[in-house]
Amino acid sequence: FSAEQEAQVLRKAMKGFGTDEDAIIETLTKLNVSQRQQVLITYKSTIGRDLIDDLKSELSGNFERVIVGLMTPTAMYDVHELRRALKGAGTDEGCLIEILASRTNAEIRHINENYKLQYGSTLEDDIVSDTSSMFRRVLVSLATGNRDEGTFVDEALAQQDAQCLYEAGEKKWGTDEVQFMSILCTRNRCHLLRVFDVYRGIANKDITESIKSEMSGDLEDALLAVVKCLRNKPAYFAERLYKSMKGLGTDDSTLIRVMVSRSEIDMLYIRREFLAMYGKSLHSFIKGDCSGDYRKVLLRLCGG
Repeated sequence: FSAEQEAQVLRKAMKGFGTDEDAIIETLTKLNVSQRQQVLITYKSTIGRDLIDDLKSELSGNFERVIVGLMTPTAMYDVHELRRALKGAGTDEGCLIEILASRTNAEIRHINENYKLQYGSTLEDDIVSDTSSMFRRVLVSLATGNRDEGTFVDEALAQQDAQCLYEAGEKKWGTDEVQFMSILCTRNRCHLLRVFDVYRGIANKDITESIKSEMSGDLEDALLAVVKCLRNKPAYFAERLYKSMKGLGTDDSTLIRVMVSRSEIDMLYIRREFLAMYGKSLHSFIKGDCSGDYRKVLLRLCGG
């Protein structure tokens, strides 16, 4: 890998009349995120221009969004997406839920630091001013990045947590959402998987069924996302991708965000889950749903 060589290839692709989109796709999708950052710096030092500015002036639409996303460091990409979800026209609750429910503590801490540096306000303040009620509390809890990341399962506590969830929901009239939040947003993954098993025995239904029947709207979506991410994160993203493409029209924001943010983390697993869940490959879905350079770059990120 030579950052200088790649920088020259990119410059050549954008210089003169017309843009060589294929060269841009080829170059950027074969590099990983840290190599792309090196190219960004080298481009500026050897060519004296800003690569992202050049890309933005040459490209447009969803294709541009994917390419600029690839050129953005991981934590900053999440920061920009969260900011767009909070400060754009209307709140994009799905984006807030997806990022905050699926990132690790370390990733959330990076996001918080970068968010504050970039925008001068804290992520938590912006969540508080833009959302309300119990949904707000769940997002604030997730945004602290304070989940126990150990693997210890306390059997007595698991029994107690499962009973607590049952009594907070199925067993009483009305729902004690705070109980759900405090257990689902703080306990470690292994412990919660055990809690879900015990819960099924007590309530005679899966925890997701209870969440669906006890809650609604954004709060329901948020807690379901938490449970799904704990059980099988690639399957959660596979479902996000499926829903972004199925039916009429495409939810490009979600499609782009998941493809860009997971391309180097768990895309292979997401593809496998997608095929198992929907009987069609992610590749074929993207192929049938997108077109042009946008389709080309997404298929490269999908691989296979």
